[in-house]
Amino acid sequence: MPQRVSGRFEASDGLFLDLYQLTMLRAYRAQGMEGEAAFSLFVRAFPEERNFLIACGLDELLTEIERFRFSEDDIAFLGELGLFPEDFLDGLRGFRFTGDIYALPEGTPFFPNEPILEVIAPIGQGQVLETLILNHIGLQTLLASKAHRVVTAAAGRRVMDFGARRAQGGDAAIRGARALAIAGVEGTSLLAAAALYGLPAAGTMAHSFVEAFASEAEAFEAFARVYPQTVLLVDTYDTLQGVRDAIALARRLGSDCRLTGVRLDSGDLAALSRATRALLDEAGLQHLRIVASGGLNETKVDALVRAGAPIDIFGVGTDMSVSADAPALDIAYKLTEYAGAGRMKLSQTKATLPGRKQVFRREEGGVAAGDVLARFDEPCEGRPLLVPVMRGGRRLAPPVADLGVLRAQAAQAIATLPAEARALAPAPRPYPVSVSPRLQAEAEALRERLLRQAKDAGAP
Repeated sequence: MPQRVSGRFEASDGLFLDLYQLTMLRAYRAQGMEGEAAFSLFVRAFPEERNFLIACGLDELLTEIERFRFSEDDIAFLGELGLFPEDFLDGLRGFRFTGDIYALPEGTPFFPNEPILEVIAPIGQGQVLETLILNHIGLQTLLASKAHRVVTAAAGRRVMDFGARRAQGGDAAIRGARALAIAGVEGTSLLAAAALYGLPAAGTMAHSFVEAFASEAEAFEAFARVYPQTVLLVDTYDTLQGVRDAIALARRLGSDCRLTGVRLDSGDLAALSRATRALLDEAGLQHLRIVASGGLNETKVDALVRAGAPIDIFGVGTDMSVSADAPALDIAYKLTEYAGAGRMKLSQTKATLPGRKQVFRREEGGVAAGDVLARFDEPCEGRPLLVPVMRGGRRLAPPVADLGVLRAQAAQAIATLPAEARALAPAPRPYPVSVSPRLQAEAEALRERLLRQAKDAGAP
């Protein structure tokens, strides 16, 4: 975490929460409210461009929850706010999460209002984790869902992540690269993410390298001398002349030529890729690949693929790394049960369902046919999606060392969705998600009781 400007405190992960979470924690304790609660994380309405979302970020979140602590500097800072008494602050020194968590496995596709995870814990503990959970799952779910669309559009061609420099901050760039990889992106230009997650590092040169030399041909030769197996960026001045300069270099190198491709970063990529492929093939350089980049998104990639552009690799940056068409999710973390009784919001457009829940997915012939949102303890047809991942504050499985496992898991889960749900275009009809009769009845009964209580309280 960044240091405060004053330099008096070093903020830790213990302050990665909103103020109201601690004021509520103090108020709960003042009222002696230590009972078990259930909190549910879900996305209300989806962006119009998304038929489904991909659950992502869980593995790192569990690690963060295990090590969540309030440091001495955290407590000193909180003391300066003048909101918390010494006995409360002293109690924060021993704060540990001791609850249970049930969650969708990473890579699981899900639909509006379905729980991504549920936290079962003493109410104060569950409340304190709200911002951490929303941030971790929200960001990575957003970006994995976007990246899957790009990978789908590429139709088997490789996709690389070039977006770190325009991501919304360093943490978003690093954790975002993880989410993109789980969704099927094959490599990243960001070395920090490559080192942290074991991802292939991708990248060669920028236009500035070419501009620094007297000629493009001289720049190509100088770079290839240092990095023989390289992709040459050919569009600094004139793209097709750049391709001819690359061909001329290959001819000069002869049998020593180890160039791997050329990169197009601007212009009419469909026309330029065809012309480039023709020039390379005519020169006997059929093995050189064409990499395309420059303002790409799933719509542009899809159009290039449908047009038959001979592009082997797509380098996608800003649009994917910030999910430009849908840069935020309507994600919420809400109390649904306390002390064994259901809790719900009745707010217009933001009403919730009470109690602990489970999502059951029914399949027909290996294809998902519909989901049922039910009570956690009621039997329903289909496969339960929420699984236990943490018990007593300890994760049940070790951290995932190989993102390839999660990538394969995601691909397999998404492949079970109906074709219209997996398409880039909005599905002609929503994927069917229903609420079980028991859960619906409990919600209606609680709603009526809450409305009656509100009416009675307001009566003269």
